[in-house]
Amino acid sequence: MDAVDCIKTRMSIRGFKKDSVPEEVLKKVIETATWSPSYKNSQPWEVMVLSGAAKEGLSGRLVELLENGAEPSPDLAAPESWPDAEQERINHLFARRKELTGIDLAAPEMIVKAKKVNFRFYGAPHAIYLFQDKSLSLWSLFDLGLFAQSLMLSAHAHGLGTVPQAFVTDYAREVKDYLDIPQSKRLVLGLSIGYPDMEAPANGFRTDRSPVTELLRFVE
Repeated sequence: MDAVDCIKTRMSIRGFKKDSVPEEVLKKVIETATWSPSYKNSQPWEVMVLSGAAKEGLSGRLVELLENGAEPSPDLAAPESWPDAEQERINHLFARRKELTGIDLAAPEMIVKAKKVNFRFYGAPHAIYLFQDKSLSLWSLFDLGLFAQSLMLSAHAHGLGTVPQAFVTDYAREVKDYLDIPQSKRLVLGLSIGYPDMEAPANGFRTDRSPVTELLRFVE
């Protein structure tokens, strides 16, 4: 797949086939992502892939915490506000999704439903967690973002679908306890990964992008 096509055709997948992905393919996807750039080649990323009973057990634990009213405590706090331009894009997304799917992402009860679907990894056969040492700087957090993008593009090039998920880090301490990840690590991102089911209604909606003229300036 051409690199430009790979970037432009990748989308967040929220409906997956039940088929497991061979471990060798998952290894290739992640090995490709390790070629991402990082500050001083520090490569500040660690990866855990969950399947089968381990994934289902974690899903059950996360849903249980949510239903019991446990207060989220992610290692990366959720944004409390956005600048006007970014908030306008978010508002546009919410309005467009509601128009096309009837899902109102601004409604509190819908957020609970959305979290439960997230916690079940959208039915994907595998889940991935990305983490790093808490002592690392913001540069290393940036590097892990580059790694996550490379991972998603690599997966797409291998015919797989992914979706990055912040919600599945809501209960960071409990996730790390369950997965035997030291509490000294920073849980940054979860992802669902598997073969995309393009017949699933959830995959019928794709976000748009702002015109490049809104963000680009040439200076001579």
